[in-house]
Amino acid sequence: MRYLAFKLVLALLLLSVTPQLCVTPATAGERLDRTAREVLAPHKAIYNIEMISRRSSSQILNIHGQMYFSLLPSCEAWSTDHRFNLYYEYSDSAPMQITSDFTTYETLDGQSFDFSSRRKRDGELYQELRGSVARNQNGQGVVTYSQPVGLSFEMPAGSLFPMAHTAAMMKNIRTGQKIFSAVVFDGSDEEGPIEINTVVGKAVNVMATLQPGPAIDTTLINSPARRARMAFFPLASTGPEADYEMDVILHDNGVISDMTVDYGEFSVSQKLVALENIAGPACDDKTPAKLENPGKPDKSEPPQENPKRKMFRLIP
Repeated sequence: MRYLAFKLVLALLLLSVTPQLCVTPATAGERLDRTAREVLAPHKAIYNIEMISRRSSSQILNIHGQMYFSLLPSCEAWSTDHRFNLYYEYSDSAPMQITSDFTTYETLDGQSFDFSSRRKRDGELYQELRGSVARNQNGQGVVTYSQPVGLSFEMPAGSLFPMAHTAAMMKNIRTGQKIFSAVVFDGSDEEGPIEINTVVGKAVNVMATLQPGPAIDTTLINSPARRARMAFFPLASTGPEADYEMDVILHDNGVISDMTVDYGEFSVSQKLVALENIAGPACDDKTPAKLENPGKPDKSEPPQENPKRKMFRLIP
């Protein structure tokens, strides 16, 4: 089973898409360019993570912590940043702290994707991932990891990167499609592409149930929202059951205001505690302008720690 942090990354990045929208990388890029920049809200957020249920046989007694997430566009790509600070308590071993930094860079044309992450256990680095994906003219892709060296996966034609996947789901919702399936790669682990089956449920009035604190920009959540149920199936797995499932409240602007993740052995909740809008660039669709520092992961050097950065409580 993947670490919890990996799966919550997927929850924010990956939704679902109908097969007829997965035509070619060029189509995905056009959809991402026109739809995502106009509909999805650039933002940064903090979520509190807590265990809400567990089986009596589970060796995990408790999980709690926080996740920071940001979604930032440039005129040629979308960049995401995820930071986790999670504490695990076990019945048969000492408590454990897992921290991680994970970034992605997805071009608007749908042709390439870069990712980079560093994960620590009790302050000691135990995993580092870096890599990229490039598509050929037939829409197929090859995932190549520079760290660890030698690891690679094939992406079938029609598969998506995370932001194109999210934009396509929003388009499906608008056309009344409620059941979706897609193959997506996000670079959050070493398990390769994953199939996601999604069922979209009823509309939700979040403002009637949520009591937002002063750190939440209510203009971002005072928007149409729906419940969605997602099941995740790694392509490398041959088992019939989902690796895990989750319920989310998804807003039309791409913000997730609430989430519950069911791993079978235990479940956790992810509650929004801070949310802030990020101003996007003014772009000419015909001639995309490159920002000086769009946030693309450096594939040659590992992410650098900021010694002055405190563990997040409010939005950095």
